[in-house]
Amino acid sequence: MESTTCCIAGGGPAGMVLGLLLARAGVEVTVLEKHADFLRDFRGDTVHPTTLELLDDLGLGERFAAIPHSRLTEVVVPVAGSLQRIGNLRHLPGRYQYIAMVPQWDLLNLLAEAGAEEPTFTLRLNTEATDLLREGGRVTGVRYRTRDGDEGSIAASLTIACDGRHSALRAAAGLPKSEWPVPFDVWWFRIPRKPDEPAALVPVIGERHPFLLINRGEYWQVAAIIPKGADSRLRREPVSRLLTPVAAVVPWLADRVDSVRSWDEVKLLDVRLDRLRRWHLDGLLCLGDAAHAMSPVGGVGINLAVQDAVAAARLLAASLRRGMVRPADLARVRRRRLPATVLVQTMQRFLHEKALGPALAGRFDVAGAGRLPLPMRLVRGFPWLQRIPAYLVARGFRPERAPAFARRAGPASGS
Repeated sequence: MESTTCCIAGGGPAGMVLGLLLARAGVEVTVLEKHADFLRDFRGDTVHPTTLELLDDLGLGERFAAIPHSRLTEVVVPVAGSLQRIGNLRHLPGRYQYIAMVPQWDLLNLLAEAGAEEPTFTLRLNTEATDLLREGGRVTGVRYRTRDGDEGSIAASLTIACDGRHSALRAAAGLPKSEWPVPFDVWWFRIPRKPDEPAALVPVIGERHPFLLINRGEYWQVAAIIPKGADSRLRREPVSRLLTPVAAVVPWLADRVDSVRSWDEVKLLDVRLDRLRRWHLDGLLCLGDAAHAMSPVGGVGINLAVQDAVAAARLLAASLRRGMVRPADLARVRRRRLPATVLVQTMQRFLHEKALGPALAGRFDVAGAGRLPLPMRLVRGFPWLQRIPAYLVARGFRPERAPAFARRAGPASGS
């Protein structure tokens, strides 16, 4: 049987960051990624200031700066025919006063290239973790299946599930979880963007659905909020109706209401909000969405998962070098990361109830401020409050810094 010290299921941001950090600690690590490469249509293309600082600490800042990307410095909302700013990142503490918008495949390729420079790092593409190996009540590795249909097993001192909200390893572990109702799902699609249009993040409260316009340079990545479970019913309508409500609020998009020509261009995200009550078994640890599935509200899920990975690397590297990780070591990771997870999910539940739920019910008036959500009314009236949502979204709670063993000297990516 194949073997490694640490087997990580999932080559997303959390899995790749964790794999790189552990390899730099001298730990033999194998990352399993079910796809053939990273070139696919991700939804989360944000790189937060804490991740930019991490890349600098790892000596990768200059390489990241060479990747074409845009910078998000504010959040604006169309109100009464004008754009009102509700979030301002320009006053953030630290080196970076923006969120970098970069295709996620570029970030993952950068991490993969850095990992390949470490002698103890292995990335196996086309390899999906499907189940857990167990012996005497302890998880001892994973079963996997390749894209060609071959099956095999890898023994590991520690298995870490970073394979997302639909994690096969989380399901196999049977760990108890808490789950909260979510009133919406999300449609994702693209429309063209013109160079003179806002460079900001633009939430739009339309007549039928709230929308979020995310600047991707040559196009807008659009998130349309729909009632939970309404996807099949709404798809029976002509796709031409999709963007008409947006143009009523954002007139500069009126010439692109027919840019989505088929429902095949509209992808569904089944939104979940849950959290494992215990993140580990003996020999297994869940991180990121595998431990706590996040709502897309605030766009903080990737940042939280990366911070999980940094904390886990720092807390577990020494035990992994010794070849034996105790359950108590794994419990320390959850204790470290649980407060930030709870705070973020509490904030998301509040926004579900006070903002997105009423918006789906048509109880907000986009022509004036009288019926806008209270948080939006406050930040309009007191501009200094714009720094608070900017901080919570861009830096989050309890940011983690790279452990000393993973740091490398190198030029920073700049401010």
